[in-house]
Amino acid sequence: MRDLKFKRNFCITAHIDHGKSTLADRLIQKAKIIEDRQMMNQILDNMDIERERGITIKSQAVTIPYRAKDGNDYELNFVDTPGHVDFSYEVSRAIASCEGALLLIDATQGVESQTVSNMYMAMEQDLTIVPVVNKIDLASADIESVKKQIDHDLGLDSADAQLVSAKTGQGIDDLMEAIVTKFPPPEGDVNAPLTALIFDCHYDEYRGVIVHIRVMDGRVKAGDTIRLMSSGAEYKVEQVGLFKIKYEETSALEAGDVGYIIAGMKTVADVRVGDTVTSAANPAKEPLPGFKEVKPVVFSSIYPIDSNDYEELKESMEKLKLNDASLVYEKDNSLALGNGFRCGFLGLLHLEIVQERLERDFDQVVIFTAPSVKYRVKPAGRDEIFVDNPADYPEGKIEASQEPYIKASIITPSEFLGSIMELCRLKRGEQTNMQYLDEKRVELTYHMPLAEILFDFYDKLKSYSRGYASFDYEITDYRPTDLIKIDILINGKPVDALAQLCFRPNAVEHAKVVCERLKGEIARQQFKIAIQGAIGSQIIARETVNPVRKDVLAKCYGGDVTRKRKLLEKQKAGKKRMLMAGNVELPQSAFLAVLKEKED
Repeated sequence: MRDLKFKRNFCITAHIDHGKSTLADRLIQKAKIIEDRQMMNQILDNMDIERERGITIKSQAVTIPYRAKDGNDYELNFVDTPGHVDFSYEVSRAIASCEGALLLIDATQGVESQTVSNMYMAMEQDLTIVPVVNKIDLASADIESVKKQIDHDLGLDSADAQLVSAKTGQGIDDLMEAIVTKFPPPEGDVNAPLTALIFDCHYDEYRGVIVHIRVMDGRVKAGDTIRLMSSGAEYKVEQVGLFKIKYEETSALEAGDVGYIIAGMKTVADVRVGDTVTSAANPAKEPLPGFKEVKPVVFSSIYPIDSNDYEELKESMEKLKLNDASLVYEKDNSLALGNGFRCGFLGLLHLEIVQERLERDFDQVVIFTAPSVKYRVKPAGRDEIFVDNPADYPEGKIEASQEPYIKASIITPSEFLGSIMELCRLKRGEQTNMQYLDEKRVELTYHMPLAEILFDFYDKLKSYSRGYASFDYEITDYRPTDLIKIDILINGKPVDALAQLCFRPNAVEHAKVVCERLKGEIARQQFKIAIQGAIGSQIIARETVNPVRKDVLAKCYGGDVTRKRKLLEKQKAGKKRMLMAGNVELPQSAFLAVLKEKED
């Protein structure tokens, strides 16, 4: 039985691209828990998408041994977290299982908006925060300026800041020592009834559900019967262990440990992240305070391209839901695309990741409809309803509609201020605050509609500021809006999967863009294809895909012009018949083209 004072649980949290995964690599390398020949960059990012994009999507835990300068052996449990705003739910869960947080700050970029919001998240859970200035080996590193920002912007003591280079390993020894001396050991009573927090889980084809837990009190070992407090389901534990890159079996997990349980859980639905695990024989009186419920902000429908694959897609969604607790979905049906699912996401990057994971990990070929947010709509003479799907938009007179607004915080170098303010104005943003953080950086606060930042706001913000501006947001309230539904018609037939809800003054422009993009994606047929955007019965935009034409006059040389005319008339009549019977196949790329912002 290990003494609690020799354990430390902490997470690494930071703005996107500040070097969390690289720092995790150095800590693992220092502890020598795997051989140098097996070491690779981003070792904890075990999904292909994470490696390709260079981002962390899933939080990963690992236990590393460390011999401190006082001669004692410590057990350090740490969790590497994502930095992108779409995955802040993963961060909140990781933070709930720790006592300390390393707040990583890039020495070249300084404090950015996610840095601030992650710090507040850690403070809400009463974590001890140690600021770490990373990338000090770069020529453009400005350590003094970053220390001022730590004092001024974050209100932390810059004297506590650890200076490291995760790439070269400089300062890692001092950082390990700081983890042991500055972070408190976990509290907990090994003899109390078992309470453990589920902070993550994933599905293994051979072992079933592997549950990641942080034990608060008590102990759990193979052979025990555990109970999940939210559902009351009971399971017999087959194996417990620690994360040492690979799973390493141990005899028991005790108060203060971070590890995993395998208990033959076959169904995905039984496990809820944030639930409390307790002993069936000696249960705890009440569950641990869980995480806040995840609130999706972007909604889109998913359909299999072949409607026979619906059952497979359903299974894949269940398995994906287990690895991604922030994914919310329910059954949906469409005239054009058959059975599918209506899903809620935390943002557009989250939607892209889910799509890629369905295609790669589960071999599903799917179509996503245009994303939308949740509107409040009051039809005449009826109660107010929430609408996130254009198909559910009520017919007839609408008395009032409201859309969700966000409070956006943008930190940018002052030289890009003009173009960023113009971008926010175009996106219907109202500026509520502007403050200079120092001589070079400004923080802007805007209230703007969530729908406006869905598609291309983040990309444009990065390109206007050459990558230096950072962006964070939280949803605040609903405000009145002038909402209409745009239908997209192909040869006069509406395609319900392409319908969109839109702010009325932007409707014509929006419909034009969608029609133009579809024109570029739909293959030419033997007949003319009309692509139209409509509000009700009024057509507001149109593009035409011209037909391919066989040269029927090739065999007609010389003679009277009526011979040519007769052949052309015959061709025209044939095309007319074709148009009546012909169906236009919409390729997968056409749906995606509508989602992607046109390259400027």
